[in-house]
Amino acid sequence: MKKLLLIAALTTFTFAAFAQTVDMRRKISVTGTAEQEVTPDIIYVSISLKEYVDGKNKTTIDVLERQLQKAVADAGVAKEDFTINSLSSYNYVTQKKKNPDFLASKQYRIKFHDLNAYNQILSEVDAKGIQSTNIDSYDYSKIEALKKDLKIKALMAAKEKAGYLLTAIGDHLGSALDIQEVSNDVYPQPVYRANVMMMKASADAAPPADDIDVKKIKLSSQMNVTFEIVK
Repeated sequence: MKKLLLIAALTTFTFAAFAQTVDMRRKISVTGTAEQEVTPDIIYVSISLKEYVDGKNKTTIDVLERQLQKAVADAGVAKEDFTINSLSSYNYVTQKKKNPDFLASKQYRIKFHDLNAYNQILSEVDAKGIQSTNIDSYDYSKIEALKKDLKIKALMAAKEKAGYLLTAIGDHLGSALDIQEVSNDVYPQPVYRANVMMMKASADAAPPADDIDVKKIKLSSQMNVTFEIVK
């Protein structure tokens, strides 16, 4: 009998505890979204230079590198924004001694804040020594501030949506009970006039005549919010 009474007491306590945890408040859950288009203002471009032979004359990587360094300086690119990415040979001097016909190449990375400087730089470098150029990546200098602003706008959009929906049925919006941010850190790759700029060295190679056209990218934020419904 004592066991039965204990089980009955525990069952009553369990139901009472469950009843206390049930949220009886009326709620509405909505999603708010905010979007904005921006133009990337930081572009990373790689430029590959390679030695070449024209008849009996050989243009070395040192000559090409000096041309590029001067062109970068003339374009106003900061020293820290111009770096060497890779060298074609582990030991250039050794390779050169073993094989006099060895043609070395180097790849450089330039951080552009103004892509109009791109054509200016290439125009000052021997076109035959430019093996290829390529857009590596991009960034937006105010990305974090923009993300914060979009989150706030998405939250306000959710509040506005819940408000007019409840007004339509004669109810009123209460406090926010739950706010969940939908992760959206990946934004699409912008499209360029030449998505991948490749320029193989040849006798008639020349820098592209047009400016690089960087199209805008769209950033978005989404918030799932649950509000209390009040009379």
